Amino acid sequence: MSNIQTKIEEELIQARQVCDISGGNSKECAAAWDAVEELQAEASHQRQNKPKTSLEKYCDDNPDAAECRLYED
Repeated sequence: MSNIQTKIEEELIQARQVCDISGGNSKECAAAWDAVEELQAEASHQRQNKPKTSLEKYCDDNPDAAECRLYED
């Protein structure tokens, strides 16, 4: 996760530089900020992935166990 945070910081710096050079309303500036937003969205998605519970891990290792049975209605 820290790797993506580092990349976000780098893209932020680059976006600011691009906007300073080409202007805040330029296509280059908009594209640079789009790259920042995409990285931030990816970081958000990675944070949403929750680690498996002990039961989920157990069921991965023992799919035939009674505790791991799935019933359909």
